[in-house]
Amino acid sequence: MNKILIRSGLGLSVALFMCLLPMPYGYYSLVRFAAMIILACMAFCFYQEKKMPLCVLSGSLALLFQPFFKIVLDRTMWNFIDVVVAIGLVILWYMDYRKE
Repeated sequence: MNKILIRSGLGLSVALFMCLLPMPYGYYSLVRFAAMIILACMAFCFYQEKKMPLCVLSGSLALLFQPFFKIVLDRTMWNFIDVVVAIGLVILWYMDYRKE
């Protein structure tokens, strides 16, 4: 996968971990928008690499994070999703880093 995309996923994981802190509402909207873009690009790259399970997962997460038609979940559920996705992005970065 594209190295820039992997590194932006690592940056997104940091932003998702920061969502656990009390931040202004605009920060959460910005993170949702960035997550949608990065995860959609990852889904496209996974599709090109014929990695369909990762493509479907990334595409589904991009739809979950998209800020236009918000999926209403309570703060606890969003925190759980943020942590799981952030850990997944760190694992994805580590797997790619280990290949080098």
